[in-house]
Amino acid sequence: MIVSYKYRAYPDATTETRLNAALDTCRWLYNKLLEECNTARENGISSTMRGMQARIVILKDENPSLKDVYSKVLQMVNYTLWSNIAALSPTKKRGRKIGKLRFKSSSRYRTLNYNQSGFKIDREHSTITFSKIGPLPFNMHRPYTGKVKGVLITRSGDRWYVIVQAEQEASASKREGRSVGIDVGLNSFAVDSNGAVIENPRFYEHSRGKIKKRSRRSSRALPGKNGFHRTGRRQRRDWRRFMIMSPTRKKISCTNSPGSMLIPMQRSASRI
Repeated sequence: MIVSYKYRAYPDATTETRLNAALDTCRWLYNKLLEECNTARENGISSTMRGMQARIVILKDENPSLKDVYSKVLQMVNYTLWSNIAALSPTKKRGRKIGKLRFKSSSRYRTLNYNQSGFKIDREHSTITFSKIGPLPFNMHRPYTGKVKGVLITRSGDRWYVIVQAEQEASASKREGRSVGIDVGLNSFAVDSNGAVIENPRFYEHSRGKIKKRSRRSSRALPGKNGFHRTGRRQRRDWRRFMIMSPTRKKISCTNSPGSMLIPMQRSASRI
């Protein structure tokens, strides 16, 4: 099985410029391939994934910036496109109305996929060196295990993350002692077969007032003004604080059980 480990990355100014340029180039390629697929369909011509893969080589003459992106990353752009196209067919078979795939804007294309090659991980210095990008330091707060099959670089707001995908052998579950059944619900977070009840922490309700206040400030900001982007950054930061790093997430109390145990909550997700 494939297990993903997510780490915060800290690129310098030069590396961040290369990352943004690579994202913009991959977004252009995605939109270009999608446009050609739509045009071929309108003309009654069937396009294939292999045919679009061959088009990438030709498109490098049209857009020389494609040569500045690792070839495997460009291939994964085509793979992502055809995965999205393939996902439409089951939806249509279920009787749902489907439209066309959207073209990606700069805010909707945020990931570079280095699959199997093009990277070298230095665990001792917590650095990953990517082809055509350079070294990228990251905070390896928890070590990964298994054989690395790929690394993703993703942008979330003004932050960067690396996701290490490692292949691990599925271990057989060990059954020791008594079994306990757990039921997850809405009124209570969880109830087990011993009668222990974990109350619903309702993170959103605790932070809703602050979020509304920040949203009003953001809606009043005018595009093109000095405070427009600053307000957006603050709003994204507040969402992380209120929803991810809120003090209410530090622990969830478990009532109606001997000892009234406390279950600690992680401040950030390190394994997805």
